[in-house]
Amino acid sequence: MKDVPYKVYLTEAEMPEKWLNIKAFMKDKPAPLINPATKQPCTKEELCNVFCEELAEQELNSTDEYIDIPKPISDFYKLYRPSPLIRAYGLEEYLGTPAEIYYKFEGNNTSGSHKLNSAAAQIYYAKKQGLKAVTTETGAGQWGTALAMAGAHFGMPVHVYMVKVSYEQKPFRRNVMNVYGANVVASPSETTEAGRRILKEHPGTNGSLGCAISEAVEAAVSDPEHKTRYVLGSVLDQVLLHQSVIGLETKTALDKIGRKPDVIVGCAGGGSNLGGLIAPFIAEKLQGKSNPRIIAVEPASCPSFTRGTYRYDFCDTGKICPQAKMYTLGCDFIPSANHAGGLRYHGMSPVLSKLYDDKYMEAKSYTQTEVFEAAVTFAKIEGTLPAPESSHAIKGAIDAALECKKTGEKKVIVFGLTGTGYFDLKAYDEFLSGKMSDHIPTDSEIGLK
Repeated sequence: MKDVPYKVYLTEAEMPEKWLNIKAFMKDKPAPLINPATKQPCTKEELCNVFCEELAEQELNSTDEYIDIPKPISDFYKLYRPSPLIRAYGLEEYLGTPAEIYYKFEGNNTSGSHKLNSAAAQIYYAKKQGLKAVTTETGAGQWGTALAMAGAHFGMPVHVYMVKVSYEQKPFRRNVMNVYGANVVASPSETTEAGRRILKEHPGTNGSLGCAISEAVEAAVSDPEHKTRYVLGSVLDQVLLHQSVIGLETKTALDKIGRKPDVIVGCAGGGSNLGGLIAPFIAEKLQGKSNPRIIAVEPASCPSFTRGTYRYDFCDTGKICPQAKMYTLGCDFIPSANHAGGLRYHGMSPVLSKLYDDKYMEAKSYTQTEVFEAAVTFAKIEGTLPAPESSHAIKGAIDAALECKKTGEKKVIVFGLTGTGYFDLKAYDEFLSGKMSDHIPTDSEIGLK
């Protein structure tokens, strides 16, 4: 008889009542967002021109370790949370590893990913403020779908700028957004000044998250009634805050079965999932209470951590957003048409960038063919078809488990399965038919000499 069940479920009473603020545990804080016009740290008033007021406050909060989750958000979470922590017994046996492998499954909702955790929060605050609409970007479509769902629930119109390559690759993803009432536009588009400028400078471009962010921000700030705000699915501190429910539930589940993670693996595009997954564990690491190995996994086609530089850069391609100090490939970098659309961002969370620069975590990158090989293996053994983004974490976890096989160490490995891949079947078809190719940017493409 196995001493750990296949799935560890929490009760609703065990769900987190507060979000965890990683910044408050950091002795050396991340550098502030900079207003490119004044070259000074962004003030709350300046951020409120773009974001909801309470979200701007959360963005600037570096002292409160925990922040209460409002009841309407907590009630919404109960529609799909708590999510299970799953023991990958089949994968362990297949690999022949002494390691124990666990994954936190965030795909058990219609949006298909973890993105709903922050979407619910941001829409709630927009509604509470009396706004009339929100704008956003989306890469693979999970964030846009999550925001559309939350918008329908709280009664808030949603306008989505979807990266062009994903808009074309994943028509059913935008169909789901339409079902929930969202308006979806392929980005870059002719509907904004930023979009028109990008199209002129990069004819035929597939777009990027940086492009879509520029359009969404412009659409929000140009509302003559000032009743529209921009909301985003990753990168900024407020998003990592909301996503901390992932890690908090994971820690509670591990505590119930008497386990502590030795290795934590998460995919990294802008940092929302990884930041949420590691939140309570990095807090303990910063306090000297534990020392798990934390691995960020990113695509080789958009390697912000592994090949980027740590500096101030614009958060968007149109250069209308604040500047953040982060690992970046340059705001003008347009990634290749990788199927992991949610990871095609030139930069990285300022919080995670600071933690990486301070050596609290490490990073790896893989080509998409390597990632899809791991995804297919996982699907066959564990029974869940993973999203391309999540499959980066699967590949990283497999490699960590194989390291244990070599050393004979019985480590506890935890990774984030951020979502499902049912809208990514075109990508799976390309892989299975041998048509998938890999593109690794040259040094000149990412501005390196």
